[in-house]
Amino acid sequence: MLDLGSLRVPVPAVMGILNVTPDSFSDGGRFFSVDAAMRQAATMARDGAAIIDIGGESTRPGADSVSEQEELDRVVPLIEAVVSGTDTPVSIDTSKPAVMREAVSAGATMINDVFALQEEGALAAASDLGVAVCLMHMQGKPRTMQDDPHYDDVVAEVCGFLERRLDECIAAGIDERRVVLDPGFGFGKTPEHNIELLANLRQLRVRNRPVLVGVSRKSTLGTLTQRDVDERLAASVAAAVMAVVNGAAIIRAHDVRETVDALKVATAIIKAGGEPGDRASGPAP
Repeated sequence: MLDLGSLRVPVPAVMGILNVTPDSFSDGGRFFSVDAAMRQAATMARDGAAIIDIGGESTRPGADSVSEQEELDRVVPLIEAVVSGTDTPVSIDTSKPAVMREAVSAGATMINDVFALQEEGALAAASDLGVAVCLMHMQGKPRTMQDDPHYDDVVAEVCGFLERRLDECIAAGIDERRVVLDPGFGFGKTPEHNIELLANLRQLRVRNRPVLVGVSRKSTLGTLTQRDVDERLAASVAAAVMAVVNGAAIIRAHDVRETVDALKVATAIIKAGGEPGDRASGPAP
């Protein structure tokens, strides 16, 4: 069991993606109303999601930003509905301190920030709120991050960034035991960068903090399979299994039921060869 203070989940855990946006790369517009989003949340809860990650602003390449009030209007009613209607913990996918505060007040127990708490006031908000935090690496900004990403050593540079941000969190009063790390697949990275990171996840477990992986339906999988975004289920599940084999603790996924089933099988096979952590290929503790 992974204990993040405000949040306890099994390992590996599946985080279900619930975007209440009109323009997310995969499910934009599908769950824009609270009723539709709540039905999807209930389905993900039944299918075995350990966390439901609610986002009100798209971070796909080229995405436009939204105002603080618009984001609040999108996410807060849904968080309240999910918290009252299911037993599944809620994460808020945001970089705005005011949204973090209102989301936690509405019942969210995790902050998932693609900017790794670098926006003004975000560190202080996360420290004050006392909930679990996911820090993600991104090179550049969402609108331009895929223009020409470059690294001399992608694994070392991503690891270094995550370690620095973890240090900043600790300095701001955030207990490191509340922190999860995300390499940021597809955020300022080529398919080659993403594959190299996925193959070397264990190096990214800075001070043995758990790693979250979000590769569901992403363009790297389309490049590898030549499949459109709505035809990448098999590729997404394969990537999720390999992420767990390579040490991921949390998998962020659109297709919860299929991912949960695949990870049950993968985890059983891994455990048959030794307890997690006993073997180089075991999942994260």
